[in-house]
Amino acid sequence: MFSLDSDPRSLNIIGGQGGPGGQAYQHGGTGGVGQGPIVHITTSQLIAHNLQATVAMDQPLQLHKIRAAQIASHCPPPSRIFCGRQEILNKMHHFFSDPGIQHIYVLHGLGGAGKTQITLKFINESSSCFSDIFFIDTSTIATIETGLKNIAIQKDFGDSPEDGLLWLASKVEEWLLFFDNADDPNINLNDFIPQCNHGNIIITSRNPGMCVYAGSNSLVSDMEEEDAVALLLKSALQKATVRTEGIAAEIVKSLYHLPLAIVQAGAFISKSRNLDGYLALYMKNQARLLSEKPAQSHDRYARTVYTTWQMSFDRLTPPAAMFLQHCSFLHYNGISEEIFSYASKYQFHSNRPSEELQKPLEFLLYFLGPTGEWDSLQFLEATNEVQSYSLISFDAEKKLFSIHPLVHSWSHGTVQNPKGCIFTMGSILGMAILERPQWDRELTSLLLYPHVELAVQMNTKVAWLFKLQYAIIFWEGGRYKQAEKLQKEVLEEQKQVLGDHHPDTLLTIGNLAISYSDLGEHQKAKELKGIVLARRKQVLGENHPDTLHTMGNLACSYSHLGEHQEAKELNCIVLGKRKQVLGENHPDTLYTMGNLASSYSDLGEHQKAQELQVFVLQKQKQVLGENHPNTLRTMGNLAISYSDLGEHQKAQELRVIVLEKQKQVLGENHPNTLRTMGSLAISYSNLGEHQKAKELNLIVLEKRTQVLGENHPATLLTMGNLASSYSDLGEHQKAKVLGVLVLEKQTQLLGENHPDTLLTLVNLADSYSNLGEYQKAKELNLIVLEKRTQVLGENHPATLLTMGNLASSYSDLGEHQKAKELRVLVLEKRKQVLGDNHPHTLEIKELLDNM
Repeated sequence: MFSLDSDPRSLNIIGGQGGPGGQAYQHGGTGGVGQGPIVHITTSQLIAHNLQATVAMDQPLQLHKIRAAQIASHCPPPSRIFCGRQEILNKMHHFFSDPGIQHIYVLHGLGGAGKTQITLKFINESSSCFSDIFFIDTSTIATIETGLKNIAIQKDFGDSPEDGLLWLASKVEEWLLFFDNADDPNINLNDFIPQCNHGNIIITSRNPGMCVYAGSNSLVSDMEEEDAVALLLKSALQKATVRTEGIAAEIVKSLYHLPLAIVQAGAFISKSRNLDGYLALYMKNQARLLSEKPAQSHDRYARTVYTTWQMSFDRLTPPAAMFLQHCSFLHYNGISEEIFSYASKYQFHSNRPSEELQKPLEFLLYFLGPTGEWDSLQFLEATNEVQSYSLISFDAEKKLFSIHPLVHSWSHGTVQNPKGCIFTMGSILGMAILERPQWDRELTSLLLYPHVELAVQMNTKVAWLFKLQYAIIFWEGGRYKQAEKLQKEVLEEQKQVLGDHHPDTLLTIGNLAISYSDLGEHQKAKELKGIVLARRKQVLGENHPDTLHTMGNLACSYSHLGEHQEAKELNCIVLGKRKQVLGENHPDTLYTMGNLASSYSDLGEHQKAQELQVFVLQKQKQVLGENHPNTLRTMGNLAISYSDLGEHQKAQELRVIVLEKQKQVLGENHPNTLRTMGSLAISYSNLGEHQKAKELNLIVLEKRTQVLGENHPATLLTMGNLASSYSDLGEHQKAKVLGVLVLEKQTQLLGENHPDTLLTLVNLADSYSNLGEYQKAKELNLIVLEKRTQVLGENHPATLLTMGNLASSYSDLGEHQKAKELRVLVLEKRKQVLGDNHPHTLEIKELLDNM
C-alpha cells in the first residue's frame, strides 16, 4: 500500500504483519490476520541509497577522467640535452621570486629558438615553489578550452573551461599556468587568463604582441656560441675535445646558433658518426638537412626547422607572404620602409612604365593608397602580420627590419619564380636610390649598400640606369673598385647602344674618372676627364654648364697630380666663364672661387687663399645662408688656410663653429660632421694638445666604424690619425702596431699605390724611426719615394716630402753626406715648384743651414 503525505518527498511504503496460515480443507480455508510490523520508507532515503549505488558504480570512471586530466595538463620534463640560456633563466627566477601577486612572463621569438625548452627547464628547477603546475597547448581555441576543462576535472570542480578558470581565480595559491605555443595572433588570450590578483603565468609565443600581457618578457633568439657548441656535441653524441669543439664551432656558426637547427644537425651527425664532414654536406644540401625529421629525438617536439616556419608562413595573407618572399632577395639586415616608399615615388620617363617594370610596380601597388601615394598604414599591416610569427623582426630604435639568416634562406625556397623576385627587388633598389633625398645621400647609401651588394652577387639583370645607381652606392660606401667595375660594364653597353658622344655615355665616363681618382689613379682620371671635356665642348659648346663642370673636375685631377699651376690656370678659366654665364653670386661661381683658393694654397700662396676664402664665405652666407653645406665647406677650407699660415688657434676656433653647425644641421654621425671632427683633432695636435687630439680621434674612429664600417677608407684614415696621436704622445709601439694594421687593410682595399696607403707607410716609417729602427724607416721611405715618383712624378710636393724624410733616415744612420745631397736636391725642386717663400722650401733650407 502506498500513501502520499503533504510533503512530496515523504512517500510511505506500508506493509501489514503476516498471520498464521488457516486450516486446510478440501476447498481451502480462510487465511489469518497479518501480524508483521509496519515499515515507512521515504523518497529521500531511496535517493540516498540509489546515489551511493551510482557512485559505487561510477567511481572507477571518475578516477579515470581525473587521471586523464592530470596527464593532459602535466608539464613534460626539459630535453635531456638542454644547454645554456642562464641569463633568461636567472631573469625568470628573479621575476617569480616575489609571491602574493599575479605574475605573467612572456618568452617570444622565432619558431625553433627554444622558448618551450627554457620554460620547461625553469619549471623543472623551481617546481617546489608552485602549489600546482598546469600545461596548456595554446595553439588553438579548442586546445586551450580542453586544457582549462582538464584543470576543472582534475580539481573535481566541474567539467567545463569556465569551471577551470573559476577554480584558478578562486584558489588563492601559487599555482603556475603554462600557455605554450600562443602563436595565433587571431586568438585573444585575455579571454583565457584568470581574472585575479594571484597565481603565475608563463606564455611562449612567436608573436611579440603577446608582451602586452607581460610583467616581464624575454626575446628568445640564438644561443651563445659556447652553449651552442655544447648542445651540438651532446645531440651528436660526441665527446667534447679541443678538436671536436673547434669543428662544432664552425658548424653552429653556419646554423646561426639556432637551437632547433643545431639539434637537427646533431641528430644527423649521431646517425652518420661523421662530425668532420657535416659542414661541407650542409653547405651543399642546406634545405634537405633542415627539412629532415630525426628518427630519434630528445624531447616531444616533432617538427623540423623548415616545417616549423612553413606552418607560420601558411597562415599569412597573400600581401604579407609576398612581402616576406621578396625581402628574402634583399640582405637579411637593414630592411627599411624607405626602400619601398622612395621607390614608389619613381617617375617613369613615359606616361606608363615599360613592360619589364610592370612587376616592380605591381609589388608596390599593394602599399599605395587610392591616390597613388605611399600608404604607411597598409605597409604596417603587412609587416605586422609577418612580425606576429617572428618571421621578421623590427628594431624600433633604428626603424629597421631584419630576417633571421636561416629564415631568409628558407624563404627563397617558397618562391615559385625566383628570377622574377630578383628582378623586382633589383629594380626597386635602383628606383629607391634615384628617389632618395639629396640631403641624406651618404647616410642612405650606408643603409642600401648590403642590399646592392647582394643584388650584384646574384647577377641581377636590371636597366643600366639602375646599375649606375648601384655604382654610386658603392662609391659613397668607399668601395671604389666595385664602383669602377660596374661603371666599366655600363660604359661598354652605352657605347654600343648610344654611341661615344651621347650625354649618358659621357656622364658614365665622368663618374668612372671620379672612381679612378678615389683609387689614387689620378693619371687615368685626368685622361678620361680630358676626353669628356673635348666631347662636351664639341657637342655642347665651351660655355655649357656641363662643359664647365668637367673643366672644374679636370682641374682637381691636375691638383692631385701636383700640377698646381695648371690647376690654378684652369680654375681661373672656369671662374671667368661662370661669372660671364651665371653671374658673380651664383652658387657654382662661388664654388669655383673656393677651388681656386685651394689652388693658391697648394702653391703656397696661403695669404691669397685666405683672402679669397673670406670673400667666398661672405657671399655664400648672403646667397645660401650660414648653415648651407657649401658655406660650411668654405669655413672648413678657411680653417686649413689659417693652419697653413701658422694661426692654429684661429683654425681651431673656426672648426669648433663648423662642427657645432654641422651637428645641428646634419646630425652627429653624418660623414661631413665626422670629417670636421677629424680636422679639429688635427688642430689640437698642431697646438700641442695631443691628449685632446687622441681622445677626439677615438670618438671619430668609433663613430666612423659604426656609420661607415671598419674597412671604409675614411675609417682607416682616422685609424692612421690615431696612430699619429699615439706617436705624438710618445706611445710609439702603439703607433707602430696600429700603423701596421691600417697598412694591411688599405693595401687590400685601395691598393699599394693609393695616396692613403703611401701616407700610412710614411707614418709607419716615422714610428720605426722613433723606436730607433732606422734601417726599417729608411727602407720604407725608399719604397714610398719610388711609388710616389711613379704615380705622382718626381716634382710633386708629396714626392719631395718623402725625399726629405729619406734624408732624415740617412742622417739617423750617420750617412750625413747622402742626407745633405738629397736635401740640396729637394731645396732646388721646391724652389721651382713651390717658390722661394713656401713654408716647405724654408723648412728644408733651415735644415741645410744647420748641418
